[in-house]
Amino acid sequence: MKTLKEKFGFGCMRLPMMDDLVDTVQFCEMIDLFMENGFNYFDTAHGYLDGKSEKAIKECLVKRYPRESYFLTDKLTGVYFEKKEEIRPLFEKQLSLCGVEYFDYYLYHAMNAAYYEKFTRCGAFEEVNQLKQEGKIHHIGMSFHDQPLVLDRILSEHPEIEVVQLQLNYVDMENPAVKSRECYEVAVKHHKPVIVMEPIKGGMLANLTDNAKKTIDDLHGDSPASYALRYAASFENVFMVLSGMSTLEQMRDNLSVMKDFIPLDEHEYQVIDLVKQQLKNEKMIPCTACRYCTAGCPKKILIPDLFSCYNSKNYYHDWHSQSQYNELTKQNNAASDCIKCGKCEAVCPQHLAIRSLLEKLTETFEKNE
Repeated sequence: MKTLKEKFGFGCMRLPMMDDLVDTVQFCEMIDLFMENGFNYFDTAHGYLDGKSEKAIKECLVKRYPRESYFLTDKLTGVYFEKKEEIRPLFEKQLSLCGVEYFDYYLYHAMNAAYYEKFTRCGAFEEVNQLKQEGKIHHIGMSFHDQPLVLDRILSEHPEIEVVQLQLNYVDMENPAVKSRECYEVAVKHHKPVIVMEPIKGGMLANLTDNAKKTIDDLHGDSPASYALRYAASFENVFMVLSGMSTLEQMRDNLSVMKDFIPLDEHEYQVIDLVKQQLKNEKMIPCTACRYCTAGCPKKILIPDLFSCYNSKNYYHDWHSQSQYNELTKQNNAASDCIKCGKCEAVCPQHLAIRSLLEKLTETFEKNE
């Protein structure tokens, strides 16, 4: 029987890219290094990288390693089905794209109150349970983006859900839009192990502002990302922390921390609390670049990329940010092209006021153009 090495998983939402394609050479090298160090949990979803993630996993993982050597997680995403009859064909397509006969974990994806009603109406819970009975799914889980009361309701009504994937990082623990701590406590109440997503908040906690970075640097000299990973992994009920790595350098840094994992000590927690306050004072746009917003944007605005330009200009004082904004909007629409339909805000896991933020970007980057 294969053994799951706990605490560290490879999130495949952000992979090394060459232009618009996955850099399969580097991805293979990253997988090899990951596996050589004893880790074997991989996480994907049908929409990641516009469908390229599942295909890359087939080429770089599945075709190169025996199936019993790794654990693979995929997800049932609400935008890809409208009725029960469409769920099984979607699932079979995911198996085919990944090149496997079963998923170790299959998660109800990005669950919130609205999706819960849809999944219930479409018989998704019954269909997934049937797929598990057939051996095509080994464990049922859920990734979650909503309020603690919603999580409590779902877990109460569906005790067959075995694991919960939550956004958990040190800046979102008390964030009223995310409520990571309260959601974690609900999972503990229901005796559900937690898989952590966004422990580095889309890279934000790896690229700290000057003040926050100095505070971290004054510890032991480890990277900012390493403390974010250790923070998430230090929770008792957390059995897996996912990291969306897109370079070999990131992989090596993460492995150096997680291979011989040591929980944070009391002094490190105090330093993290100080960093949290420093970042709160900076008021950055806390976008994790999950890109859920861009998929449904009728104007095809590259929202996460433009937010990154804004943070670079205002908090990292990067003088390239204006030219980067100009380049991004040369062949794509600008912030000012937003028609305020609100589709982006409806799917944003961070619950950002994207329409208002795009107005702020217009003032910052376009008023002098």
